Amino acid sequence: MQNLQGILERYLFKISLPSIGIIDIIEIALIAFFIYQFMVWIKYTRAYTLLKGILVVLIFLLVAYIFKMNTILWIVSNLANIMIIAVVVIFQPELRKVLEQLGQKNIMAAIIPFDTSKEVTERFTDKTVNELIKACFDMGEVKTGALIVIEQDILLTEYERTGITLDAVLTSQLLINIFEHNTPLHDGAVIVRGNRIVSATCYLPLSDNMELSKQLGTRHRAGVGISEVTDSVTIIVSEETGQVSVAKDGKLMRNVNSTRLREILVETQNKQVVDSRRLRQLLKGRVKHEE
Repeated sequence: MQNLQGILERYLFKISLPSIGIIDIIEIALIAFFIYQFMVWIKYTRAYTLLKGILVVLIFLLVAYIFKMNTILWIVSNLANIMIIAVVVIFQPELRKVLEQLGQKNIMAAIIPFDTSKEVTERFTDKTVNELIKACFDMGEVKTGALIVIEQDILLTEYERTGITLDAVLTSQLLINIFEHNTPLHDGAVIVRGNRIVSATCYLPLSDNMELSKQLGTRHRAGVGISEVTDSVTIIVSEETGQVSVAKDGKLMRNVNSTRLREILVETQNKQVVDSRRLRQLLKGRVKHEE
């Protein structure tokens, strides 16, 4: 026991901990802040899906390194520079967007959030839910085709730019007017962000899923396609049958009724009641006490 204690004391004596000053603490805080902002940016963009694919490739390379697969490692080492350039090209829209946001961002507000006035958080209001349901089934009755993409966490800026900017409050009358036959905006998709229609006549990627019915047209394949590459929820109104369908997570739910559509929209709405911050409560209590 004494020998073990002597060995530990000898080794612990040799360990020298680095001295940490104020500058080191500031540096660590800044690095942590920028890593956190980078992770938040990754989460709310399409880059999150691409990043998961890159992680799978890195795990494969780790396995190749452990089992000494020299041929694979030789190929990767020779293609490393090309792969870095490819990543920059793939992430080019997202990188440009984050630089734009960085120029507009209030750094102090990001570090110290003082805004605690909201107690209920939601992507859109109950009024928007009602307007969407009314518009879809009113268009279904007269067999007016429609394609409505509802944005969630992943921004749809890339697809928004392919259409015509509207930035108008969402109402059932406006949606019906947009998709009316022989109108300038009826062709393509409408993108909804919050309670507003941000863009119309947008082009969406078509799904390559061979399991989709051959009876489905371009509108349904576009709705499934955008749900495969983003976390958006897409409502499709068939021009042939008037049926309302919903595309989500790469899957198509056909012929949904108004009750089922409301359930999906309420889930997408993601309404949450948030308690006020303790600081705000303390300030309120102090004011009342002074009164």
